[in-house]
Amino acid sequence: MSSERTISLQALARPSGTFAMVAMDQRESLRAMLQSSQCESVPDHALVEFKLAVARVLSPYASGFLIDHSYGYRELVSSGLLSDNCGLLLAADDLVQPENQPVLDTRIDVEVVPAVARRDGVVALKLLVIWKDDEQRDRRLSMAQDFVNLCNGSGLISVLEGVVAPTAEEAAHGWDRDDAIVRAAEALNEVSPALYKAQVPAHGRGTVTDLARACEQISAVLDRPWVVLSNGVDPADFPTAVEAACRAGASGTLAGRAVWTAAVGAANTEAALREQCVGRLAHLGDLIDRYARPWRDAV
Repeated sequence: MSSERTISLQALARPSGTFAMVAMDQRESLRAMLQSSQCESVPDHALVEFKLAVARVLSPYASGFLIDHSYGYRELVSSGLLSDNCGLLLAADDLVQPENQPVLDTRIDVEVVPAVARRDGVVALKLLVIWKDDEQRDRRLSMAQDFVNLCNGSGLISVLEGVVAPTAEEAAHGWDRDDAIVRAAEALNEVSPALYKAQVPAHGRGTVTDLARACEQISAVLDRPWVVLSNGVDPADFPTAVEAACRAGASGTLAGRAVWTAAVGAANTEAALREQCVGRLAHLGDLIDRYARPWRDAV
């Protein structure tokens, strides 16, 4: 039983009931991107400054903005710079990520206190689950259920993100990534998150028809709204991927790199965001309004 009235998904949605949200919860991966563009070490304040610039420029065009508590969250909350039409999401995942490697696993971040986050104006928490069909499957499901229960107990929206990875045996003998995406959605659907966040099949490469056919398999195993993420998709391919997913039943996107990567390393971050990223996000919003399934039609 929720201790507080649960916030509606409309707090993250466009007037159409669809989602065009920006993910800015990257941590060491963002540092690596900035370092690659600058060829020098990147201090923590550079991550904060980039995240706040993205929030300042893109939040007027976004229905939601996702940030982590380590880099920029407190500054974002205290500054009030997030647009009024943009719901605030907070990442609640503690990443297991060796230096210069991808995220290997996650835990629920005990430093994120849902009741405090809600008082800060947060409307949703997000948990990344690195999904492998191995001996840790039940542990991951249990963690995902604990996360959903934590959100429900505070009246916050639960956003569950499944990112698939092969087991050692699958990596050695062949692995069907697209099938794994569907199987992860099917398994994590059972813990009843308010919103599910899925990878794009085929890394977003292909025709709208082919990608939509693959995305229909995700819709078929979910009985709740879902959105696509952009990691692993070339920014040039992402609009096609979003259109395909939305035609197949997705309710929009929660995307990071495909939206703001063009501004990484720019001499003037805010100018680059305005000139190269605002139009990209607005175009995604138009596609989503046209093709996406409103969240109320998916519950």
